[in-house]
Amino acid sequence: MDDEDNTDFRPRLLSNQSGAIIRVIDPGVVQKRGDRVTRSEEAALFFVKEYTKVPLPELYAADYFFKDGKEHGIFLMSLVDGSPLHVVWDGFDNSTKERICHELWGTVRQLRQIPRPPALGHLYQCLADGSPSSDVLLEDLNQPPSPILSDDDLQARIYKRYLHHNGGSFPENLPSILPHSSKSVFTHGDLTPRNIIVDSAGRITGIVDWENAGWYPDYWEYANMMKPSNDDDWMAWMDSTKPQEWDITGIMKARRVLF
Repeated sequence: MDDEDNTDFRPRLLSNQSGAIIRVIDPGVVQKRGDRVTRSEEAALFFVKEYTKVPLPELYAADYFFKDGKEHGIFLMSLVDGSPLHVVWDGFDNSTKERICHELWGTVRQLRQIPRPPALGHLYQCLADGSPSSDVLLEDLNQPPSPILSDDDLQARIYKRYLHHNGGSFPENLPSILPHSSKSVFTHGDLTPRNIIVDSAGRITGIVDWENAGWYPDYWEYANMMKPSNDDDWMAWMDSTKPQEWDITGIMKARRVLF
């Protein structure tokens, strides 16, 4: 993701995932376009820039339009220099891996200090602009979705989706093992190696992809880091360096049904 020399510049594709196409369109300038480019992500970028020192792309401009009845967005942002962590992780020694993980937990600590706007004070869980989360564990089966006002509401939402996807066929009593939390904190929601940009020395130069960011239970960031993936070694390091213990057994069992 290093910037290009202006004289040799050619637009290039960084990512083409469902709902978001990300391209370098000018030297140092990234365009992110699609129905996953949302007002909520714009709000998240604002909050993180306003209240933390977490490195992230600078948002130059945002625009929204409707296509086929669904809102799409276009962001123009600065290009973050470096490489996605999953590309270079295996090349780092253990001391560098440990340092990176401690730095990431420091990032999480900063995010948790972002204050919730008074207008969102009644919500226990929501995205950065107050809209409902699209996390597979939390999507409401009904439309329009009901707000999640408490920890009990959040657990009930997970359990309802679990039963809807035949989780009742498993012997465990999911509500008894779901984690409880009285704290709802600002959370990236997808803090995985593909969204962490580092330089050649393993210093974090930017955190990207804030579309899932908002207020969640305090265990949520860790639970999403531990989702099944190909990043087993990184996950093990993040687990071993975590600042406290969170029991996410119930979340893992719910994911077994919903993924």
